Amino acid sequence: MGNKKGSLSITSENIFPVIKKWLYSDHDIFYRELISNGCDAITKLKKLDMMGEYSLPLDYKAKIQVIVSPEDKTLTFIDNGLGMTADEVDEYINQIAFSGATDFLEKYKDKADSDQIIGHFGLGFYSAFMVADEVHIDTLSYKDGATAVHWECDGGTEFEMGDGDWDQVGTKITLFLNEDCLEFANEYRAREVIEKYCSFMPTEIFLSKKDAPEEYETIDAADKLDTDKVIEEIHEDAKFEEKEKEDGTKEQVEVSPAKDKLKIVKRPVALNETQPLWTKSPSECTEEEYKAFYRDVFHDYKEPLFWIHLNMDYPFNLKGILYFPKINTEYDSIEGTIKLYNNQVFIADNIKEVIPEFLMLLKGVIDCPDLPLNVSRSALQNDGFVTKISEYITKKVADKLTGMCKTEKESYEKYWDDIAPFIKFGCLKDNKFCDKMNDYILFKDINDKYITLPELLVKEEEKATDENGEKVEAEVVDETKDADDNKEPEDTRKTVYYVTDVAQQGQYINMFKEQGMNAVILDHAIDTSFITQLEQRNENYKFCRIDADVTDSMVEETSEDELKSETETLTDVFRKALGNEGLEVKVEKFKNKNLSSMITVSEESRRMQDMMKMYAMGGMDMSMFGSASETLVLNANNDLVKYILNNKDSENVPTFAAQLYDLAKIANAPLSPEAMTEFVARSNKIMMLLTK
Repeated sequence: MGNKKGSLSITSENIFPVIKKWLYSDHDIFYRELISNGCDAITKLKKLDMMGEYSLPLDYKAKIQVIVSPEDKTLTFIDNGLGMTADEVDEYINQIAFSGATDFLEKYKDKADSDQIIGHFGLGFYSAFMVADEVHIDTLSYKDGATAVHWECDGGTEFEMGDGDWDQVGTKITLFLNEDCLEFANEYRAREVIEKYCSFMPTEIFLSKKDAPEEYETIDAADKLDTDKVIEEIHEDAKFEEKEKEDGTKEQVEVSPAKDKLKIVKRPVALNETQPLWTKSPSECTEEEYKAFYRDVFHDYKEPLFWIHLNMDYPFNLKGILYFPKINTEYDSIEGTIKLYNNQVFIADNIKEVIPEFLMLLKGVIDCPDLPLNVSRSALQNDGFVTKISEYITKKVADKLTGMCKTEKESYEKYWDDIAPFIKFGCLKDNKFCDKMNDYILFKDINDKYITLPELLVKEEEKATDENGEKVEAEVVDETKDADDNKEPEDTRKTVYYVTDVAQQGQYINMFKEQGMNAVILDHAIDTSFITQLEQRNENYKFCRIDADVTDSMVEETSEDELKSETETLTDVFRKALGNEGLEVKVEKFKNKNLSSMITVSEESRRMQDMMKMYAMGGMDMSMFGSASETLVLNANNDLVKYILNNKDSENVPTFAAQLYDLAKIANAPLSPEAMTEFVARSNKIMMLLTK
């Protein structure tokens, strides 16, 4: 073949600035493109061998070599794949619009499995011009009678191509780096980038420095390989030690046998793992392998709680492993990493189109050869297909969790505190996930036991029986009658009581326990939004904080007018004592006579306050939203309340009333510094009354 000069067949007169500044956002990505092209060429050659269209040499070992030369300011990539003829260089390199992989697949579509073809050869190759002023290609095709081709281009649209002297089947690409990108010829920087993008590519990758002095190692002679370059043969005599026998005599005992060793040129070590764990069947993987993979990939030496191995062939090809790490209790402080691969080629971390947002709290790898990537692999195409992948991953995670709850309840409970923020966040972000997880969300109750909502509601239902053990049916609401009376229909939803602060709400918890009632603990920032989401998706129950109202089981049954007089008197006394004309007061006869007073805050009012605090901007004055609607509940069976009622004009009653109010407040929420100061002073004053 004679020398050939020409212009690259491209649509733009100046494509290289476009490649440098737009096509690839990260300059180091050229490593990935050139190495994956080499993997592609090797995969094609192996498939041709499998199909009987080519015979690989018996000693063939697929490999890609990366050679850095800081002195020459060059980077060289060598693969022993199928190489190219002059016509193929003309088609795949000079005419950028074509793709070698596309053409190969079309030709062999009935014979070859397309899964391992990485593709996009043309533009992938041109990523080299992001860092190089000049690029050379030396290649020799596997085809009989093929001659070597040399091609070079200085980054303009002109190229030169002619006969070459490359004497092995495969391709060598040499990059002459520009002054701004010399870092890529540094051996340590090269290792860093290769490990970032190529850690799991299917062909072994070796990195070396040009003209580096040989390094040596010593091995047992029996371990010698045909490829080892022997520098020296070493014989080590057996070693003996003198030891004393039981009869006092001494003898020589062999402690190390004679050894024949070899000093050899150090064997190169591949930078990548060609068969990562996710490519294997779950049945082939051990627990220790899963844990070791997690440590190696994520450099996290805390063991993961558990993992999900994804392995799917239809309707799309997807493999991967998702790990549930031991995480913090607040979802907003969790940082996960989901690494996305396309045929073992790293694409990016945490691509939100493929990975649902809440799954990004996990750590893991997902490899999907069917991903519809654009040519630079930097963006996804075909939204509908990508959505299906995302939904499948979500479904598999939900299946794993619900399966654990059904068959490994003890383990599920053990992990719950760590995975709860993730699951709650998932329920908020994904309705389908929420619906699947609905009956398998665990709640810790006030007795320190884990319980699901269906279990809790069944237990509460079992308690709702009359004295004869017969179930009390909910009263049927006559909506037409209510409409006539301008009343709202009765809320027949079952109530799930919850606690937000075990210590602060201790009084209420004790009251519940006394009555054999239960409540669940919801003490994280996410919980207000979480229970609102659950209520919206479940019509048969509602959540109510333990201090939102007085439950019927805590009080004696009274008629509507029975406590009317007491309520009016005590309302007047407490409003005057506290200087609060808007104070809501309710009087009940509690079964526990030791309880004097308590505060209830309506669920709707308090939840609105919580949401406003969550979304309020920093420094905003929350008083502009008003305060939560609270009611002071007084126990008509309590001696102190009776004293106030019967001695309303006593000079000490205002002091006692203020003290009862503050005691109720303390059991509900911390007092302000000013209120606490007054409470302490008033406590001292009351104690002084006892000394008179």
